[in-house]
Amino acid sequence: MATVMQKIKDIEDEMARTQKNKATAHHLGLLKAKLAKLRRDLLTPTTKGAGGAGEGFDVTKSGDARVGLVGFPSVGKSTLLNKLTGTFSEVASYEFTTLTCIPGVIGYRGAKIQLLDLPGIIEGAKDGKGRGRQVISTARTCNCILIVLDAIKPITHKRLIEKELEGFGIRLNKEPPNLTFRKKDKGGINFTSTVTNTHLDLDTVKAICSEYRIHNADITLRFDATADDLIDVIEGSRIYMPCIYVVNKIDQITLEELEILDKLPHYCPISAHLEWNLDGLLDKVWEYLNLTRIYTKPKGMNPDYEDPVILSSKRRTVEDFCERIHKDMLKQFK
Repeated sequence: MATVMQKIKDIEDEMARTQKNKATAHHLGLLKAKLAKLRRDLLTPTTKGAGGAGEGFDVTKSGDARVGLVGFPSVGKSTLLNKLTGTFSEVASYEFTTLTCIPGVIGYRGAKIQLLDLPGIIEGAKDGKGRGRQVISTARTCNCILIVLDAIKPITHKRLIEKELEGFGIRLNKEPPNLTFRKKDKGGINFTSTVTNTHLDLDTVKAICSEYRIHNADITLRFDATADDLIDVIEGSRIYMPCIYVVNKIDQITLEELEILDKLPHYCPISAHLEWNLDGLLDKVWEYLNLTRIYTKPKGMNPDYEDPVILSSKRRTVEDFCERIHKDMLKQFK
């Protein structure tokens, strides 16, 4: 494991030393591909006894959607869970009070939303420090992530947590890259683009593909993609999910500081202890989860507005609706 860590560090150092310009784009693309492969090896150790792959906490998925609370220790994740769900998660004034994953359920607008209070992560979590792998593996199963930040602490913590999650293949508030990648048996690398490319050229694409031992493929770009986008599509294990930055403890800062924080995108200020703006947070979670409520009407009766059928943003067909009601319903369709 140490050798993989050392290799990752060497490549990161080399990338930091290399100037970014057109001449070095090819070299940087190659380094990024190597880095992505090493990170993948780190997450799924191939040797025996290397401490299982990134496995999460055993929490049964319940409700219509799952939301995870991620953040550094002592930022108020457990207090937030207690206030929103009424579940008890121990709260104390020392770090790492929560050592395992505590689930709770919020009933909101007819939907049951499962909220997970995850242990605090530390810098280096993506490399396996401080149960970081388990925390982030569980975060990967969520439909939306709430990154809880402490208003008193530096806002650079936001960037650190994003880096940990991105190192684990979670892409926050991004759409999957609009590019097509298809392997084939012969014919070399065929690279076409419908837009002007400023980041990728044929040499860089070939270098990245050869790092993955892919020598025949069709690649079509429909937007100005970067080397990272191409690597994400080749790796194929990336998860794209919405994320809200919950800035807690706003009762301890001034109005001027709050106005500066207001410029952050995807942000929601709260005070979990004093229960400020928790309704606003729930509204935002609902908006980001993008759930659809369908009200059913039994024969000869009024529609039931109490208990809707909830469908996720990705699965909204009549087929999915029938699956939610009963598995056998589809078989009876003509």
